[in-house]
Amino acid sequence: MRRVAGAVVGSAVGDALGGPFEFGPPGAFSARHPAPGGGGEMSGGGGWDAGESTDDTQMAVLVAESLLERGGLDLPDVFARFQRWAAAQPKDIGLQTEDVLTNGMPWDLAAAVHFQVNRRAAGNGSLMRATTAAVHFAPAGREATMEAARRIAALTHGDRAAWEGTAIFHELVRVTLDGGDPLAALPDTLALVAPPHRERYATVLAPDWHPDRATEFNGAVWPCLGSAVWALRTTADHEGALRAAIDLGGDTDTVAAVTGGLAGALYGLDAIPDRWTRPLHVPLPGFGGRVLDAADLVDLARRLGG
Repeated sequence: MRRVAGAVVGSAVGDALGGPFEFGPPGAFSARHPAPGGGGEMSGGGGWDAGESTDDTQMAVLVAESLLERGGLDLPDVFARFQRWAAAQPKDIGLQTEDVLTNGMPWDLAAAVHFQVNRRAAGNGSLMRATTAAVHFAPAGREATMEAARRIAALTHGDRAAWEGTAIFHELVRVTLDGGDPLAALPDTLALVAPPHRERYATVLAPDWHPDRATEFNGAVWPCLGSAVWALRTTADHEGALRAAIDLGGDTDTVAAVTGGLAGALYGLDAIPDRWTRPLHVPLPGFGGRVLDAADLVDLARRLGG
């Protein structure tokens, strides 16, 4: 359960730490906070209050609460919650996600129609919110958790590349929560990826890949996941992994949210510094002014993983 809570809280912490540096240059986090463990990292900025999580964690909470309240995966309910949230004008929402949630199409057509029209729907917006569902479906096994990931991703992303990246993440979380090595699990996991997308993910998840070699911005789903795995592979603790992820620059909140979920599952809740969890808070626009804190997230994680 400490790993389960670590995954959910770790993802939210990464999101809140990375938000102020979104679309900034590489190395900006270490430039502002040069000494690891020095404190003050939850300083806010870029329109975010200190410790405030972005749309990444907000949507993850909405998925979690739907799973708990509906007793399982109810895709129309998840979509309706997303729509209610989007209508409340959150501080940040991905352009693609916003279009899908506001184009007036039903839940089972909105993302597909968007993809047919735009031919671009492989952003990391389904990956960024995946930690809560990954925790919930982990006990169901490999096939079930990967299929749930694809179905939830498809609510907002019509491109199967987004489905497959989210499915890989789900499986890596499952392996880690079960006490396994997520890096060692990559070959077997890649074998379950839809063939048209397998090579792309094999490239960014390879042991010798570095984010500098990415051919697309890390707002795309495959370099985002690759960057998170790279951060986990090249560091030794939760703090180091998040520092490495945010210092990549670009879509820092989401890369750090994905990294934080994996690192939290690996190292557990106790590895996340208190100075990061104390100011953590997750507003939920459209849901009565509710704001969750770290203790709420721990409780949510325990119910999801129960």
